Amino acid sequence: MSWQQVVEQTVVGLGYDLVDLERSAGGLLRVTIDWPWDATQAQERFITVEDCERVTRQLQYVLEVEAVDYRRLEVGSPGIDRPLRHARDYERFVGETVDVTLRAPIGAAGAGAVAPGRKKFRGVLRRGEAPGAWQLELVEDAPAKPAAKSSRRPAEPAAVQVLGFTLDEVREARLAPIVDFKGRRPRGAAGNA
Repeated sequence: MSWQQVVEQTVVGLGYDLVDLERSAGGLLRVTIDWPWDATQAQERFITVEDCERVTRQLQYVLEVEAVDYRRLEVGSPGIDRPLRHARDYERFVGETVDVTLRAPIGAAGAGAVAPGRKKFRGVLRRGEAPGAWQLELVEDAPAKPAAKSSRRPAEPAAVQVLGFTLDEVREARLAPIVDFKGRRPRGAAGNA
């Protein structure tokens, strides 16, 4: 059994999901964990320091028994810019703002108003119509000037563009690191930005 399989089996055995696994040349072994997603959950659970300590202790024992060579072990949570790696991650975060980088730039044909040659996009993740298809609702806003006064009339909504893609076309995807200092809102609530 490879060291990656040993780590995954240990993390899953403790009741967590293995989000990411990284090994650097300097001997650092970085393990990122999260709670398994359950669509029926009323509220999302978050990884705590105690969860990381629990996984660290267990991994130290297992890696020693398996004679895995490493110098330092770090166990942490995925954070606000959590990577999306599997189809279940995309299912979990439908309706959230994500950053997607495609493997190849989009072509000029069929791209709509999106500039050809572009590979990086930010938008709201949606399910596509076909199985395995995904969509990203791109909203192109004109940036507001920092000291500009707002008009009393509400601004016209920006045009929404939709980018369709499959997971095979994605090089990297992660949750957009959007911080709201007004307090945590329930998922799917209006004003997610």
